[in-house]
Parts: sequence; structure tokens; C-alpha cells
Amino acid sequence: MGRFIFDVLEAILGLMEFAIVVNAIISWLVAFDVINLRNRVVYQIAHFLDAVTRPILRPFQRFIPPLGGVDITPILAIIVIQAVRSALLPWMFAPIIAALGG
Repeated sequence: MGRFIFDVLEAILGLMEFAIVVNAIISWLVAFDVINLRNRVVYQIAHFLDAVTRPILRPFQRFIPPLGGVDITPILAIIVIQAVRSALLPWMFAPIIAALGG
């Protein structure tokens, strides 16, 4: 059961990273007028990704303003998520996984 929870949490963190990257790319494409939010599909995708990533990015955005009009908080959020995935999560679950033998 411990390994299952570990794998689920790791997958969720991976999906969060993916959503942040895609949201940043879509925001750049909208900013450079490559795609348009008047397109219903693009709007729905952008709105969904914004709703998913906003709770993750908002704490960073409170303390770090955009630098020269560029929001670097997605990069910082990805660094923190990767640190959690590579260091914190294995450390937290090491006793459980070791006890289960796997």
C-alpha cells in the first residue's frame, strides 16, 4: 500500500509539472498572438490549465514579481516540485517501502 501511495503522489507531481509547462507555453503563444483565446477550444484548455496551476503558482507570485514582464514563477515551481519528487518523497516513504521489501 505504501508503494502505491508513493507512486500515486509521484505521478500527481509529474502531472503538475506537465500542466505548468503547458500553461506557460500556451500563455506565451497567446502573448505572441500565435493562438487566440477567442477560439473556444484554446480558451477552454487555457482556462482549465490556469485553474489547475493557479493554486501552485500563486504562493510564488506573492513574493516574486515579474522580472522585466517575464513571470519566472513557473520555473521556480518546477524546481520545487522536482526537489520534492527526487528528495523529499523518497525520504518520506523509505521506511515504508523498506519494510515492505520493495
